[in-house]
Amino acid sequence: MASSFPLSQDTLQQAIDRVGVIDMNTATIRQICAVAADMERASDTRFVHLEMGNPGLPPSSVGIAAEIQALNSGVANQYPNIIGIKPIKDNGSRFVKAFLDLDIPPRCIIPTVGSMQASFTLFILLGQRKPGADTILYINPGFPAQRNQAKLLGLNTEQFDIYEYRGVKLEAKLESILSSGKVSAIIYSNPNNPAWFNLTEQELEIIGRQASKHDVFVVEDHAYFGMDFRKPLGRPYEPPFVPTVARYTDNYILLISASKMFSYAGQRIAMVCMSETVCDSSSDFIRSFYEMPTFGDAYVFGVLYCASSGVTHSAQYAYAAMLEAAVEGKLDFVSDCAEYGRRAERAKRIFTDNGFHIVYSHDGDAPIADGFFFTVGYKGFSGERLHAELLRHGIATIPLRSTGSNQEGLRVCISTLSHDSDFEHLAARLAIFHSNNPL
Repeated sequence: MASSFPLSQDTLQQAIDRVGVIDMNTATIRQICAVAADMERASDTRFVHLEMGNPGLPPSSVGIAAEIQALNSGVANQYPNIIGIKPIKDNGSRFVKAFLDLDIPPRCIIPTVGSMQASFTLFILLGQRKPGADTILYINPGFPAQRNQAKLLGLNTEQFDIYEYRGVKLEAKLESILSSGKVSAIIYSNPNNPAWFNLTEQELEIIGRQASKHDVFVVEDHAYFGMDFRKPLGRPYEPPFVPTVARYTDNYILLISASKMFSYAGQRIAMVCMSETVCDSSSDFIRSFYEMPTFGDAYVFGVLYCASSGVTHSAQYAYAAMLEAAVEGKLDFVSDCAEYGRRAERAKRIFTDNGFHIVYSHDGDAPIADGFFFTVGYKGFSGERLHAELLRHGIATIPLRSTGSNQEGLRVCISTLSHDSDFEHLAARLAIFHSNNPL
């Protein structure tokens, strides 16, 4: 650690200029990573990285073994079936029954190149499926890249920060937006990225009811599947089951990724799980433009095929094996991922001991769970200023403004806090910041 804190304003500004960021408050996560990396090099200082949501646990050995076996069997010289190999479709169907208590047939389970490809390709079709409805509604805060996807596709968007609309207030807010008839789909993550709140059953019921009333499809992103560690969600075929809007509407599409659940982010694989109602739905546009009978057919053969010609063959075998092991009780992914909760509890305490407060702090009447993310603010500091000051203290985060939040603060990701020294560096640097900025 060659530098003392805070680093100079020039060090920060030069890094921003070299990376080419116009506005740090709306910069992408990758841009923020690049600025932090530039500052590390320029100052010869190791940063505490709380900005990037890389898995901080080893990848599943079950997946690795299955993928090696598949490669050794020769699958690398064969294009995978665009609809997905049979084991992933069958085990995906079994998985959603075991952990969500949903009956989704294998034909409605479709592998994608991560949930990023899933949302991007779904937005194409969701923006076309019915006349006059080319708008995606974002329940914020949310994953910034998914908003950029709609921007790239030229789709209209609506969004609101749920901070002021929890519980029964959500109904009137959704009604005011959906009654226009312009919204084709709603998207959100649960648990939430970046705030880690979990929507309550009351809120999920409201979303489901509104979706059915206004013919809107709900895209529910389960990037952190089962990671509400307050509940024993990892027991196959036993309640409690993972919460989902699918209990309250048939207009649902679930995104379930291997990236965090099985720490398999590098192989880029997820699955789209459509209800039969969504999969078998149609419209004049789908029939005329795609020359296909249903939403499901148009998605697979019209959109996904053009995007990638299928998901890496060996990765499909890996995911299928991990899903199967989880269903059979041989892979307890929830217990494995509970390490994130322990890290979050420790990191939260360090922040609050140094004057920070949790911004999104409750689900209904209950404090939020400890998990992959949490959000912090500091009295008297805007999110933009706080973000810049923590960078000068060797701590990289992302501002809440970039996630669609109206609150002042930052998102903290704890996945890379894997050693005691990481927590020690975090505590020491926050103590310096707090000392220099007393409340």
